[in-house]
Amino acid sequence: MPRFEVISQISAPAIRCFDAARDIDLHESSLKHTGERAVGGKTSGLIGLGETVTWRARHLGVVQNLTSRITAFDPPRYFQDRMIQGVFASFVHDHYFEEMDGRTKMRDVIEFRSPLGPLGWLADTLFLRRYLERLITRRAYALRQAIERSHPAAVGDGFGLPVGRGEP
Repeated sequence: MPRFEVISQISAPAIRCFDAARDIDLHESSLKHTGERAVGGKTSGLIGLGETVTWRARHLGVVQNLTSRITAFDPPRYFQDRMIQGVFASFVHDHYFEEMDGRTKMRDVIEFRSPLGPLGWLADTLFLRRYLERLITRRAYALRQAIERSHPAAVGDGFGLPVGRGEP
């Protein structure tokens, strides 16, 4: 099963980052280039344990729906969303937040698997992993920008980029 991580350093407390990462409206704005919007379940505000959201977006030229449920929740350190309906055979997104000296390390860990056995594995290997990693990196960058703009003590590193990743 493909797995990757995206790590960001954010000049804000962990609780602010935790809440921003589960904010439906901020999620929509961070992925507006895909037309992603909440169309079912929780469609606005902060999503919490046991709640679901159905996203509709255009990815790789195809409009698709994906429903996720928040399956683990430990504020402000961790939450998990897991796909319960959609195009993947499996999709799990773990969100970790570690605060140190007023800054937060936000770590997104994604594990996914496409359907169709060997054909899915080929798609995962050839392009899907890279596509998803770019998408999550772009989302992390947008979250960081929104959080640091709204947080009065935000300093940033002058570049506003997720750590170890380059520009989205």
